[in-house]
Amino acid sequence: MSIEFDVQDCIALITINRPERRNALDADHYAALSDAWCRVRDDAGIQVAVVTGAGDRAFCAGADLKSWVGRDNPLSELWLTQKDSLLNRGLEVWKPVIAAVNGACVAGGMTLLLGTDLRVAVSGATFSLAEVKRGIIAANGGTQRVMKQLPYAIAMEILLLGESIDADTAARWGLINRVVEPEDLLSTAMEMARKIQRNAPLAVQAAKELAIRSQDMSLADGLRMEQFVNRILHHSEDTRLAREAFAEKRQPQFKGN
Repeated sequence: MSIEFDVQDCIALITINRPERRNALDADHYAALSDAWCRVRDDAGIQVAVVTGAGDRAFCAGADLKSWVGRDNPLSELWLTQKDSLLNRGLEVWKPVIAAVNGACVAGGMTLLLGTDLRVAVSGATFSLAEVKRGIIAANGGTQRVMKQLPYAIAMEILLLGESIDADTAARWGLINRVVEPEDLLSTAMEMARKIQRNAPLAVQAAKELAIRSQDMSLADGLRMEQFVNRILHHSEDTRLAREAFAEKRQPQFKGN
């Protein structure tokens, strides 16, 4: 299986290692990727995840069409909504996820990107949702998240034209955070991960969840939920450790409790 998973210093590195197929995903790879995201979600020893692709051609080309064309899926699978859940399809992962985009980020690769929180890309990366050119739509959140993350007209341009944009354009539109040279890609993503890892894990996860849920709540409801979560965090061990470290003028060693 070509989904590599490595953990060091509470940071998980997930690599889609199938460069000969532009890191495209067949059913087995999607299932393995689902397992990787579940591990990130459930393993208390992981605080941040970085996802990237192998090689220098593609981050992920989405579904491996050769393996899906002609595949007979029973209609009953439409109601197996929790089967092989992904970061961008139904799985709630409140630990931050950073995408290190090493090349073409298209179709399902783009929808994967839209499920991440921070994004670094090489200068030669390209981005597209070209499904309309093949008679289908950008699924797994493609038509949903792009509208929430980009201005209306820009999101529609990406969805309806199906054309590629370059890394500089993606950064200008706010789709990605930074554009770097290829040799700096993984080190930049890992440095961002380390900065997150030094923060209080419970507070980081709470901040992510509150921010994402705010998109579907009224401001009044969001503010109230924020109050409750902050009150809970005030009684956490991490908050006590932060107070002690501040008084002693040192970096706190958070425990995630």
